[in-house]
Amino acid sequence: MPPQVEAGRATDLAEAMTLTLLDQHGNPRQLAEFRGRDLVVYFYPKDDTPGCTVEGKEFRDLYDQFVALDCAVIGVSTDSVESHRVFAEKHALPFTLLADPAGALARVFGVFNGQRADRATFVLGPEGEVRRAFREVAPRGHAQQVLNFVRALLESHRMLGG
Repeated sequence: MPPQVEAGRATDLAEAMTLTLLDQHGNPRQLAEFRGRDLVVYFYPKDDTPGCTVEGKEFRDLYDQFVALDCAVIGVSTDSVESHRVFAEKHALPFTLLADPAGALARVFGVFNGQRADRATFVLGPEGEVRRAFREVAPRGHAQQVLNFVRALLESHRMLGG
């Protein structure tokens, strides 16, 4: 398996599921709200920087395809609610951005580097289990890579009669 893609670990995410963070509108949110469906949680270092903008826009452009697969998308960084609001509006990002200024959620996922979240993406299953962890990702083309994984996951589930 390539080093930038790590198979999902048996990480206990109970804390992550109930951690409350504010979204770009200032609303309190928890990952637990998305139980029962697949969830992409992508961490990125900073709003409105070149790589983070490319990644966010690519998730935006593929968002309807994720939704069609009953898969939610959430972006997380250590930026403020206001920074997220401006970033989401500027680039018409249709998904939730969570403000994690203290790095609490990033710590639970093991991607907090002391100041910011490292770029990493986690695909969670309907019960909050990690299906796949993508680490050290390159922003360009990453959203498509994640979408391909989610599609393959659902196809294999259907083939097994799920």
